[in-house]
Amino acid sequence: MTAQIQREPLTRSAEDYLKAIYHLTDGGRSASTNELAQALDLAPASVSGMLRRLAEQGLVEHEPYRGVTLAPEGRRVALRMLRRHRLIEAYLVANLGYSWDTVHEEAERLEHAVSDTLVERMAKVLGNPMEDPHGDPIPGPDGSLAELVYVPLAEVAPGQEAEIRRVNTSQPDRLRYIGTAGLTPGTRVQVLAHEPFQGPIRLRVGDREQIIGHELAGMLWCTKREK
Repeated sequence: MTAQIQREPLTRSAEDYLKAIYHLTDGGRSASTNELAQALDLAPASVSGMLRRLAEQGLVEHEPYRGVTLAPEGRRVALRMLRRHRLIEAYLVANLGYSWDTVHEEAERLEHAVSDTLVERMAKVLGNPMEDPHGDPIPGPDGSLAELVYVPLAEVAPGQEAEIRRVNTSQPDRLRYIGTAGLTPGTRVQVLAHEPFQGPIRLRVGDREQIIGHELAGMLWCTKREK
C-alpha cells in the first residue's frame, strides 16, 4: 500500500507559490527558481527553500537546474485559488462598485481569507460566470478550466475584424488606459494598419479610429470575426 503524504495546512505563502508556478508553467513548460523569485519579489535562496518544502509535501516536482512544475495536488490547489481570486474580482466589480483596475490587489488579500462556502455563494449571486472582468476564465468548483484559444491583437492582420475577449495584464495603469480607450472584453475592432518594426497599430473601434502601441496590442487577446 502506498504511504500517504502528511501535509501541513497550507500557508498563504505556499498558496501564493503554487498560484505563481501555475501562471509561469501555463503551456506545459517548467519554471526556473529565478523566474519564480522575480514573480514573487523574493530572493532565489528563499524560493529554493520553499520549493523543497512543497516538493516534500507532494505539491510540486522540482529538479535542480531543470525547474519546477506542479504535481496534481499542487495544480488542484492553484486552480482553487484562481477560482477564488477571479470570482472575488467579479463580485467586487458587479456588486461593490470597484473598477476593473482596482480589484486585483483586493482579491489577492481576500482570496486567502474567504471560505469555500462564501466563494460559492458569490458565484451563485453572479450567475456562475465563466470569466472575470478581465476575460480570464474562472475554474469550475471541480477544478475544470475551459481551454480558450485567443490571438493577440498584435497578430491580427490589417483588414481583419476581431473581438477582444481577454486583457492579459493586472497592472492598474494599463487597465485604466485600456478602459479609457474602450478596448475592454466584448469590444469589436477592425485592424486598419500595422506600422513596421513593431510600430503602432491603427484600429477602427465603432465609428472612430484608435492608435495603440504594439506592446499593448499584445496584451489584448481576441477571436477573429468573419466580415
